[in-house]
Amino acid sequence: MRVLIQRVSRANVTVNGQVISKIGKGLLILLGIGHGDGEQQVQFLAEKIANLRVFEDEQGKTNLSVLDVKGEAIVVSQFTLYADARKGRRPSFTDAALPEDAAPLVDRFVELLKSYGVSTQTGQFGQYMQVEIHNDGPFTVWLER
Repeated sequence: MRVLIQRVSRANVTVNGQVISKIGKGLLILLGIGHGDGEQQVQFLAEKIANLRVFEDEQGKTNLSVLDVKGEAIVVSQFTLYADARKGRRPSFTDAALPEDAAPLVDRFVELLKSYGVSTQTGQFGQYMQVEIHNDGPFTVWLER
């Protein structure tokens, strides 16, 4: 699994002109599922992200998690995190899991985030989405498992 996390002051996801998800302070989580990913990777990354200290405390140190600041999250499935552009000029996405394998893992990831107490919304799997991100910092973290 590959995850790109952006700390945001606000974010939203639009599909067909309709805003389907909208948050204030929190995390925009772009989630890529690869071949061979499963429950172990989903559990590890959901727990890691729920408790990842990327928000500043009163002293300006990143000591607080999304849970500590009572932030929100939007999870957007993004197979393009598995883009391989080492050869040629068109990225290959052969390392990304097939949609029928990826969708249940995305749902499970969201379920686990919610179980940790993170107020979580989603994009719409397999749809063309416009994602508006107001990156706070900017602060972006790449995780892989």
